[in-house]
Amino acid sequence: MQRRSKGVVQLIWVCPNCDGQNPGPEKTCQSCGAPQPENVQFQRASEEKIITDEKVVQSAKAGADIHCGFCGTRNPSTAVTCSQCGGDLKEGKARQAGQRLQAAPPPPKSIKCANCDFENKGTATTCEQCGAPLPKQNVSQANVAGGKTSSPAVPKRKSPNWFLLGGIGIFFAVCCVAIFLLFVLPSKSVQGTVTDVYWKTSIPVQEIRAVNYSNERGNPPSDAYNVSCYTDSREVCEERVEDTGSGYGEVVEVCHTETEQYCSYTVDEWTTIQTYNLEGNDLNPVYENPRLASDQRTGSASEDFTVYFSTSEGQITYSPDDINEFQQFQFGSTWTINLNAVGSVVSVEP
Repeated sequence: MQRRSKGVVQLIWVCPNCDGQNPGPEKTCQSCGAPQPENVQFQRASEEKIITDEKVVQSAKAGADIHCGFCGTRNPSTAVTCSQCGGDLKEGKARQAGQRLQAAPPPPKSIKCANCDFENKGTATTCEQCGAPLPKQNVSQANVAGGKTSSPAVPKRKSPNWFLLGGIGIFFAVCCVAIFLLFVLPSKSVQGTVTDVYWKTSIPVQEIRAVNYSNERGNPPSDAYNVSCYTDSREVCEERVEDTGSGYGEVVEVCHTETEQYCSYTVDEWTTIQTYNLEGNDLNPVYENPRLASDQRTGSASEDFTVYFSTSEGQITYSPDDINEFQQFQFGSTWTINLNAVGSVVSVEP
């Protein structure tokens, strides 16, 4: 598996004290001043831009920040003593790093300030008019693959559009009824007299023949011969953002190679070499009985049946399902033929 860094982006974190959104590098809440707790997770911002400032990039990749073991203050990975209490950071706890972060949901078009009712841009974290922290807008906590996760915020479910759903349901119901009326439900009946019948029977003769297959995916059959295989490889890449533990996320492209085998080969199979057909215009269909060589066999027999009726609507044909039904249609017998709206036979009754 190959990894390629494509840069870093700034993450955000949500203050559990006031719900204010803060840039990832900030160690205290910009809205209420509360320090970032150790268990608060970074998450991806709705809008992400690759950072080009080399100093920021170096800081982002320096390592995970450390929370002081004495006062909990968050310090950069390069610090030796706590910036708040001066405690030895050897007793501190480094933030988790390397977790894969899910993309943030798209921001709303606007956010209304609860303090002054001012309409702010959907990406704003504080009110442009009064500076008050803006409420979270369905920002899910970072869902992490392969590490600890904090509980995601559940987005408010939209009420279904019952009028739209009802209209779609009615449309499909009307279509089903129309199909039933046109093709399934008889619309009229006519009397028909059997004037002719026709049958055709088929018997295939098979023998073992060498059958060639080319560029078949996967392994060849165990009884194949003249086997020739090759492997086709392709690179599959995925881009993701991983938490660096410093308030930034590293955008990485992870690639792996997928291989697929294709083979050409020959297999000896029973193959139809000739089909013997018989046909007639009576109610007693027969099947050919071909002579077989020692290395031959007959395949499955098949048959087609047709009955011709003379009606007031002209000639109508009907295809019985099997020989037992076919032999009921005696010459000169009269039947009731049920037709659908498009003139096709739905059923035939004596």
